[in-house]
Amino acid sequence: MSLIESARSAQPVIRLLGEITVRTADRGYVSAGSAKQGCTLAILALQAGQLVTVDALIERVWDDAPPRAARASLHSYVARLRKLLELHDTTGTSSPLLRRSGGYVLAVDSERVDVHLMRALGRSGRKALEEHDHQGAGQLYRRAAELWSGEALGSLGGDWAARNRAGLEQERLGLLAELYETELHIGRHEAILPELAKLIADHPLDERLAAQYLLALYRCGRPADALKHYERTREQLAEELGTDPSPRLQELHRQILTTAPELSAPDQPEAALLPVPRQLPAPPPLFTGRARELARLDRGWAERGDRVVIATVGGPGGIGKTWLVLRWAHDHLADFPDGQLYVDLLGFDPSKEPLPHEAVLQSFLGALGVEPGSIPAGQQAQMGLYRSLTADRRLLIVLDNAHSAAQVLPLIPGSPACSVLVTSRNQLVGVTMQHGADHLTLDVLDEHESRQLLTSRLGRHRTAAEPDAVSELIGHCAGLPLALGLVSAHGTVRPHSPLSSLAEDLREAAGRLDTLEADGLDGGLRAAFASSYLALSPAAAEVFGLLGLAPGPDIGQPAITRLTTLPAPRVRAVLQELIRAHLLREDRPGRYRMHDLLRLYAVEQAQRTGGQEERSRALRRLVDFYLHTARGAERLLHPHRMRIDFPEPSADPLTMADQAEALTWLEDHHAGLLAAQRLAADSGWDEAVWRIAWVLDTFHRRSGRLHAQLTTWREGLEATRRLGDPVAQTLAHRNLGIACIRSGLHEEALDHLGRALSLTKLSGDVAQTGHTHLVLAYAWERRENHQEALDHAGHALSLFQTLQKPVWEAQAHNQVCLYSARLGAYEKARTHGETSLALFRRHQERDGEADALGTLGRLAHQSGQYALAVTRFTEALRLLRDMGHAYGEAETLDRLGQVHAELGDLAEARRCWQEALAQYLAQHRAQDAERVRDRLSRGGG
Repeated sequence: MSLIESARSAQPVIRLLGEITVRTADRGYVSAGSAKQGCTLAILALQAGQLVTVDALIERVWDDAPPRAARASLHSYVARLRKLLELHDTTGTSSPLLRRSGGYVLAVDSERVDVHLMRALGRSGRKALEEHDHQGAGQLYRRAAELWSGEALGSLGGDWAARNRAGLEQERLGLLAELYETELHIGRHEAILPELAKLIADHPLDERLAAQYLLALYRCGRPADALKHYERTREQLAEELGTDPSPRLQELHRQILTTAPELSAPDQPEAALLPVPRQLPAPPPLFTGRARELARLDRGWAERGDRVVIATVGGPGGIGKTWLVLRWAHDHLADFPDGQLYVDLLGFDPSKEPLPHEAVLQSFLGALGVEPGSIPAGQQAQMGLYRSLTADRRLLIVLDNAHSAAQVLPLIPGSPACSVLVTSRNQLVGVTMQHGADHLTLDVLDEHESRQLLTSRLGRHRTAAEPDAVSELIGHCAGLPLALGLVSAHGTVRPHSPLSSLAEDLREAAGRLDTLEADGLDGGLRAAFASSYLALSPAAAEVFGLLGLAPGPDIGQPAITRLTTLPAPRVRAVLQELIRAHLLREDRPGRYRMHDLLRLYAVEQAQRTGGQEERSRALRRLVDFYLHTARGAERLLHPHRMRIDFPEPSADPLTMADQAEALTWLEDHHAGLLAAQRLAADSGWDEAVWRIAWVLDTFHRRSGRLHAQLTTWREGLEATRRLGDPVAQTLAHRNLGIACIRSGLHEEALDHLGRALSLTKLSGDVAQTGHTHLVLAYAWERRENHQEALDHAGHALSLFQTLQKPVWEAQAHNQVCLYSARLGAYEKARTHGETSLALFRRHQERDGEADALGTLGRLAHQSGQYALAVTRFTEALRLLRDMGHAYGEAETLDRLGQVHAELGDLAEARRCWQEALAQYLAQHRAQDAERVRDRLSRGGG
């Protein structure tokens, strides 16, 4: 391996030229630890291979003011550093940090510490100059300069760090001066001019750099700028140092004035005279956000090592792929002094075919200085010439809007000095597979970034004046940069129109895409989406449209299979095609989501390409799948609940093994089930509407989703009224009554329960009458009328005893127990409570068992049996948690806390109440939360 190749491949294990870090096994870097620990490593690394005494370490780490425990602290720093170096990339199998008599030695080769590697590369560069190898010297100096990733020794404070930081900075300036001297010698003045401009701004009084900058400006055809900068430098030297420019700088000024021939660039070999392409489009205006993504591209460039850096940036149309890449490219122009190549590969232009790589290759060869007649005929020969011309050149190649890996692969150079950025709406797996490309998928902007973008374009005074309108605009655009850009463009061309007017235009989902068009240009949302949609296979295009119609924010694969009627393997293939095209996202395994604006476009395509009847059948299959799968889950959660009739499903439901699986499915699909009910109501499928409320009721009750329980039963009641089904109406009134009780709507609850009772009396249905009396008992209990509650519970018990339904009897016994205790009849209460618990346990009804234990706990508490109350509540809590019954868990924790307070254990009481408070808040039970919060604020007593 040559000296230059060795320089390229050398990667330090310890970095001091920036934040102090240690290289990991996967070529990343981790922090060396706390400031003092990092300082310890820096001291040892700067004297790598030499003994550093403990006294010297203490003096430098603590600046002559060590604490009493300095030696112990130093020992712990060294121990942690030794472990850190053992874990990561070191020179041997054990840590190179060694204990020696009187101190420590960091036994690593010089190239393993970036400072020493920088110095070695500088020495090698000077040796190459002695051998008249200016090209090789330039590359060695360049590699040395690249080792700096920030201010030397990072954020270390103290005298030792300040002294060494200043010294290292002087080394850096000297190294850069040698680099630019060499680059000027070989005629690379145009390439280094941006770097010199940036450096001279930080060091305006460095006369060697000033001379190099003047010469580079002159050779780039900018003598007037060179003379202006000389005058500026002369004035600053006079003002700040009281001196004139050096004789060398004055002589250079005279030569520029007289156009001295000796200032001309020397004749160079043909390779040094290759043109420097500057093909990048203009940088995006007012670019905002994407800090994480830009940082990730930065890391890829900084850690490139000995390979071509390739990053593929993916995402749907309008997500901002090109803008991100162009922003990064323009921020890093100085890193690519040999130029930038750019091409739009037209991968998704509906009016044009994707650009063949052969045409791009010939275009790039021309940009690199090859005359058209000199381009070889064969593709392999062209690729070979392209790689030869890019070898050892620091080029950035931007391949925008690629359709496939086949377009990209022939355009990747072989030189690690180059970097390649690719954007595509497809996942270019082949590029990652063959070249280890880093793949970055762009997501939507978050609310803060979206607000930044609108503010930067519309002006802070406009956005600050209408914050609610801005929030609404952000919500309608759902974080899509193209949509936000179109909104800001509309706002800009209507400077006197309020933003609320624009928000109103976007309010109706059906017309939102019309508003987000670009006045007939190809820059609207539909055009962006169409280019990806038109590239889909027919099956994927059809599924895309149906997914737009599907209710809910996301959807699982089994549901998609019922929606489409395609075989499961075919569905999986189609979903992968949509994911590769970035028209669909798999946020979790088997769960798929579509951007809100893409969904609107998908709905348009479904309505354009399919018939209403066909769409209706597909959606009915999906609603049936949700309904009947939820029915099976509900039966597992509450096996002893009253049964109702269900029609035959039009799509096969899923089956679940146990309560845990049922609960997980309901959690995952809850939003989809609610959306399915709304769809069913809008479509007139009333039988499904009220049955969805029924199958979700146990889940809503246990999880404390009060608002959802109330909403679904309101929809369900309206559906039963439209159907004119008295039995269904009875169920709806009763369950809506329960939801109202829990939500504190007591008058409405009694109204619904009264209507339910009237309907049951008309029908003579004993079971329905008994259940309605139980709920009425619950309603009167919440109003603290315990005698009325006991009367209804007793009536229900007598009715259930005639039906031989032991679980229903147990429910009634439980409520009789509760209300008897409230009225002071403790023995009667205990009898009914124990009977209830025995029946529930005999019939393995865990929900009821938890209720009975909770009731018996309340009885024990009320009658002064505190230890028994703790036992009962603790047993109930275990069952409730096991079932995922968050609503009952909150109440039981609340009551358990009260018993602990009575026992004088305030710490345990507070713990219970804090858990109960968190549950109440999560369930939006404001009154309960306020009551517990007040108790906690009073000291927990």
